[in-house]
Amino acid sequence: MSSEAARALGEDLAIAKGSTPTGGTVSAQVVDVTDVGVNLDFGGALLLDVPCVDSYRNRTPGDWVALRPGARPVVMWRLGQDPGEVDESRVQALAREVALDEQVVRAATWGTAAPSGTGWQTVQTLYLRKNPEGKVELYGQLAAQSDTSPDAPAERAPKPVTISPTSYGTWRGGRRDEYADYPTQGDWTGRGNRRGAWFYGSKIADACAGKTVTRMTVKLTRRRGSGVNAKRPLHLYLHDHNSPPSGQLDLDDGPDELLSLSVGATGTATLPASWRNKLASGDARGLAIYASGSRDYMSVSGGSITITFS
Repeated sequence: MSSEAARALGEDLAIAKGSTPTGGTVSAQVVDVTDVGVNLDFGGALLLDVPCVDSYRNRTPGDWVALRPGARPVVMWRLGQDPGEVDESRVQALAREVALDEQVVRAATWGTAAPSGTGWQTVQTLYLRKNPEGKVELYGQLAAQSDTSPDAPAERAPKPVTISPTSYGTWRGGRRDEYADYPTQGDWTGRGNRRGAWFYGSKIADACAGKTVTRMTVKLTRRRGSGVNAKRPLHLYLHDHNSPPSGQLDLDDGPDELLSLSVGATGTATLPASWRNKLASGDARGLAIYASGSRDYMSVSGGSITITFS
């Protein structure tokens, strides 16, 4: 935001401040979350990169917030219900994950028969093995059993993995566009529509081999200085290239408008089940964006894909 724009905004907010009974704050709604703050809808005006106090955590598009007016407005807090119960459940889930990650012994069981399965090593009547997560399992073989053995905890699903692109780029007119540093969609100058893509080689299929995939998400950031500032959709496609092609970038399944972003914003989109199945099997290799004309023109960075298993 330029100094002149900030000054004008400060005047507008000062007027609003004088007419509100909320003790020096006004209400605004979060449009998107950026790397330095949030983009806000304030009475129909789009305010970009408004900083937030540290106590405003888990920022989410759609939040209603209290905005402190001034030449440099600041988001003070989120409006709404007490998030304590939600936060408590989330913290407990995270604590369980941390405890299981740090746990050295995953299970301790016993009985009179030898343990089933492979990988056990014996020290007299004590058996131990390491499971695929690297956790130690113990089994004690008893001559006589005076108490029942606890059940071994259920095996955890494989931990989620995040795959970063090996490369990315933009194509226009059937060849690589060296003037675009990041994947870009649309046409801003009238020289032809651009299509961008992220490439992962075989990393996605390799990570999914032998596992059941339940979810795939992609994290993308709309770069500043490309297109209009308002929220615009990304037109996403699949492609089957292992690496950047020398000729035209082929587009497969799509388009699907899974995500809309205002300038500077970062968002996460969940891929459709059919898309994640093709990526997991290797039938598709990566993601692409393409749009026609200037309305949805934008440049996009990021492209990391997070895969969740069951």
